Amino acid sequence: MPEDAGFKCLSLAEARAFAQRCCLAAGSSEEVAQALAEATVSAQGHGLPSVGFEHLVDYLRGFASGRIAGVAQPLITQVAPAMIRCDARQGIAQLGFDQAFGALCDNTRQLGISLFALHNGFTCGELGYYTRRLASEGLAALAFCNGPPLLTVAGQRQPMYSTNPLAFAAPCGDGRLLLIDQASSATAFVNLLKAAEAGEAIPEGWAVDAQGAATLSAREAMHGALLAFGGSRGANIAMLVEVLAAGVSGANWSLDTPDFRSGAQSPGSGLLVIAIAPHLLDDQFETRLAQHMQRLASLGVHPPGQAKQQAWARAQKEGISLPIGLYQQLEGRL
Repeated sequence: MPEDAGFKCLSLAEARAFAQRCCLAAGSSEEVAQALAEATVSAQGHGLPSVGFEHLVDYLRGFASGRIAGVAQPLITQVAPAMIRCDARQGIAQLGFDQAFGALCDNTRQLGISLFALHNGFTCGELGYYTRRLASEGLAALAFCNGPPLLTVAGQRQPMYSTNPLAFAAPCGDGRLLLIDQASSATAFVNLLKAAEAGEAIPEGWAVDAQGAATLSAREAMHGALLAFGGSRGANIAMLVEVLAAGVSGANWSLDTPDFRSGAQSPGSGLLVIAIAPHLLDDQFETRLAQHMQRLASLGVHPPGQAKQQAWARAQKEGISLPIGLYQQLEGRL
């Protein structure tokens, strides 16, 4: 694809190879590099740069500082017919999921429903990556993850939860997927970080300052906490995600999770993925979902995930474009 001013253009194969080289240069194993490169390029190609190559920088710094065990082999245990437990051993979540993926799909098809529970890991990256892969196998899937505390509830100032996102995906039978991936916070932390770096104001309801007072200053909010979307309802969802991602998986509660951007300790975050075989209940599920999504679209409802799938289709043909400054920053690590 042609180069645009200020951007480095790469095919998907070139982008994967570049990401792998960056990981290997930072001290990761081949397996870790391959798993992380695949997830990074997938996020970037689906139009999510904040959890694509921008986030890869966090991983590389994590390898260098010891926050991520770059050569860790996850310990995967089938604890029950429908349950897979994974100790990431302070490594990346993507590798554990990769290694358990086949068994998770098989368990789900045989039993109708199964789950994957990971603990002792770094941040999970793009959460929709996990559910999207399962939906591509004809399964419906839910995912939940936690991390360092960034979010508080109304009337408080101490961060208690991470942004605690949840994701859902299901196949529509016409080659498309229904995709939902959203945080419990009013905005993603990366949006707050970018506003702070630019010295920009933030909308009301995004965050509080260090004293727990509402603020429109992104820089003051960086010393405070994000707020949940929808007030107490969003806070309840954050708690639900916390119990599933950290409680059920055995991971650190967000209150006990070290910062993923500094220090030498692993966040010890958790990830819980639930997979369902809908065809065992209704062999017309995919067709019916596709028809229903078309009906909703005719009524003006935007199909969740459509823009991401369109971005991925373009990326497969045209590749991806990285800001030249980011590309040079990563290249400088090789």
